[in-house]
Amino acid sequence: MRRVFVSLLLATAPVWAQKLDPVKWKLEWETPEARAGGYAIGKLTAAIEEPWHLYSPTTPKGGPIVTKIGLAENAAVDRVEVYRPKPERKADPNFGIDTETYDKQAVFYLKVFVKADAAGPLELTAQSRYQACTDKQCLPPVRRNAAATLAIKAGAKEVAFTPAEGYALVSDAPESPAKTSEAAPAAPPGDLGRFALVAFGLGLAALFTPCVFPMIPFTMTYFLNRQSGSRADSVLQAGVFAGGIVLLFTSMGLLVTALVGPFGVVQLGSNPIVNGFIALIFAAFACSLLGAFEITLPSSLLTRMDQESQKRGGFLGSLLMGLTFSLTSFACVGPFVGSLLAASVQGDKLQPAIGMAAFSSGLAAPFFFLALFPSVMSKMPKSGGWLARVKVVLGFVLFALALKYLANVDQVMQWNVLSRERFLAAWVVLFALPGLYLMGFLRLEGIKPDQPLGVGRALTATAFLAFAISLLPGMFGGRLGELEGYIPLPSNNSISACAGDSGEKLAWMKNQYKEALAKAKAENKLLFVNFTGYACTNCHWMKANMFPRPEVMAELKNFVLVELYTDGTDAASEANQELQNQKFSTIAIPYYALIDADEKVIATFPSLTRQPEEFIAFLKSGAGPRASL
Repeated sequence: MRRVFVSLLLATAPVWAQKLDPVKWKLEWETPEARAGGYAIGKLTAAIEEPWHLYSPTTPKGGPIVTKIGLAENAAVDRVEVYRPKPERKADPNFGIDTETYDKQAVFYLKVFVKADAAGPLELTAQSRYQACTDKQCLPPVRRNAAATLAIKAGAKEVAFTPAEGYALVSDAPESPAKTSEAAPAAPPGDLGRFALVAFGLGLAALFTPCVFPMIPFTMTYFLNRQSGSRADSVLQAGVFAGGIVLLFTSMGLLVTALVGPFGVVQLGSNPIVNGFIALIFAAFACSLLGAFEITLPSSLLTRMDQESQKRGGFLGSLLMGLTFSLTSFACVGPFVGSLLAASVQGDKLQPAIGMAAFSSGLAAPFFFLALFPSVMSKMPKSGGWLARVKVVLGFVLFALALKYLANVDQVMQWNVLSRERFLAAWVVLFALPGLYLMGFLRLEGIKPDQPLGVGRALTATAFLAFAISLLPGMFGGRLGELEGYIPLPSNNSISACAGDSGEKLAWMKNQYKEALAKAKAENKLLFVNFTGYACTNCHWMKANMFPRPEVMAELKNFVLVELYTDGTDAASEANQELQNQKFSTIAIPYYALIDADEKVIATFPSLTRQPEEFIAFLKSGAGPRASL
């Protein structure tokens, strides 16, 4: 299971897609001549920059991309044998298994058998396909070629070849990498099973989003009001309804992957239109729960479906219900779908379909159960005062969530209407109101004037009021810990100046990459680049909770600091996103890089971490005396 979560993390992080080239290949012949019908020995050397390593051709399956060595097709070559050096076997933190690796240098030998009719000099090209990793990050698999000329002469001496100690013939990987697909190799059945299990769990979790959970009674109305047929018919109807959900989500997921790929999925998270749409959905449900209006399926639609159910066995109606539910719920389950798609596109070619099918099955499973056993719904407690109170409280909570998505839009568009102070003031009110309501001070449906205050209601009200009061320090410069990722940062210093516990601030440059490079050169320092976003939750958390730590600030002071926003709608954000994509082949944020004044990448760190020692180790990887730049 650990490997599955690591794969999900590496998938949505930019780790796997950096444009780095830490391995250089060189092909040499032990003797520059060979006779026709004989063989020649090629020495293929991989020079590996620290701290990167390669994986042996005999690394166990189920982990990284192994190194494959071959020879480009040539009419004068009969066959080729590849001998690999002895690797180092050790536990790999990236994949959670033992792997076989090469550090610093790996020398492979190619025993090339030349055909009897071969003539003239041969330009032979060794081909390699491999994946380079460190203990914290991996690059995507790439192919590299190395060529050398071999002379064919009748009197050439044949060199006896005896592999050195530790070398072994790679009998299971002699094919040319040119014939291998760029896609990752098929995942073992066990890995696919674990991946599907995680996806199924995400589907169950998505059930509790505000766009989905309120749909349960509306959807179940269709099944409960049907003129019931046999039990077999009920089973089939429930299966068709769930099948509609699975069908649409699986098709939609594959279509999104094909059209926008994982980069497009990442962009949806900060898209103002997507955030605005979700805010409207939340606000509409909040108004409905507070009694402004009631959201119901049109009676004409239910009548039409019931008629179809009786005329055609109900299959079309149940299928339409499943498809309609999928469409209306997509606004809230989109984050689940996006993360799942970004993870699945790197695995087996069937993994996107399997992942989305498992996800939608988890989403549909409760509906299938309630549709299969409608008596469970009918035996549930009837609507009463307790349900009315739940609806009112949930309505206020949904308004607070709607405000959060509106704040995302405000930050991305840089309107500066929902400042930190205004946002927190609104949240204080929205979370205090349900507390006052449950105490009986706010007259709304569900609580009668003379109704006594129970223990459960009093404790719940206290929790809401305590949470609302705890937000007040954030309006006056205080930090709110975990909540910082979900609220706007202070407008007086923006995200571009982090204050530590002592009040000392870091000096950041905003969207000034070229100017920061010039400053780094003038001050003989490295450049710390923070690819960040206005609506990025993890970015906000790092700025508020990691950077202000005294030990982290002490290291950050050694760099020229620049933050490059990539999720805005202005030209600077577009340029920053293009820079990140070109230099690191990713647009995922947050993303941190240490770069020298000549734009050479020294080290990178993807995404959020809650371990200060990890982030400090990354910062210290660029430490030490600097030569003149």
